Amino acid sequence: MYTTIKAIAISFKPRKWDKIHNAKQMDTLFRKAAEQRPDLILATEGALEGYVVMDVVEGRKKQTEMLEIAEPIDGIYIEHFKKLAKELKTCLCFGFAEKIGQKVYNSAIFIDHKGAIRGKYHKTQLAEGTHKSWKFNSIGKNIRSFETPFGKAGFLICNDRWNPIIARTLVLDGAQYLLIPSFGSKSRAQDKEVLARARENGVPVVEANVGVNLIASKGEIVGYERGNNKITSSIIDIPAYSSKKNARQSETLYMQTQSIEMHRRYIETIKRIEGKPNLVAEASKGKVIHKRSQKNQQKMY
Repeated sequence: MYTTIKAIAISFKPRKWDKIHNAKQMDTLFRKAAEQRPDLILATEGALEGYVVMDVVEGRKKQTEMLEIAEPIDGIYIEHFKKLAKELKTCLCFGFAEKIGQKVYNSAIFIDHKGAIRGKYHKTQLAEGTHKSWKFNSIGKNIRSFETPFGKAGFLICNDRWNPIIARTLVLDGAQYLLIPSFGSKSRAQDKEVLARARENGVPVVEANVGVNLIASKGEIVGYERGNNKITSSIIDIPAYSSKKNARQSETLYMQTQSIEMHRRYIETIKRIEGKPNLVAEASKGKVIHKRSQKNQQKMY
């Protein structure tokens, strides 16, 4: 029991400290991606400001500059993308530095096809760490799923993906699919980690990283592309929400199909015993047996 949607990941590489340029580029890429009529589009971490926190950490910029470039949730740029999502009739998701009072959080946002904010998350595993004096790089306090038009979703942001507990917590909280805006490692090791999060939890994962996009569904990579500003599209199957009702429906469907399958396998087993052509070898591998024509073979004694 699945909900099937088309998801797109954009490996957008933003320009540091240039929100005007980045917003224009995001607008262009979102519009181009929307031509494929997806249900959801995900861009990278820090897409608005260009993921500039390390410039402050390493002393190239001041904390006040980070506070100035960070975007409040009711800011003009967020409002622009809310209107764009409604215009394009698709969900838009991306990362940005969010200003709340005198603090800045590494944030990700989910805007639905009607322009409403459905979910938001503050990064909880910061590669550079944090300190109470680093108000420009505050750490998130919650790991929660949120409702979307396709079921519950959960965000991980970049370095979060290396920690299985974060993904597991989201799924235990009801997340049926995971979204990962990133601005980090493009190694094969990170690819393995993203796929591992999908397989461990039995949910689809969509990652948009600067330099690589990866989409996984039913435990396999179904979309993958390396390079900047790539638009990667794939179908993902979102599992039904865990409940007794859904479990019983799935059980009923399974038992109905299996009664037919078990009869087919019985017939093939009898054929094998009688020395007739058979497909039981495939059945022993867990494959569903389908009717097919085969040339008659001589009995072997």
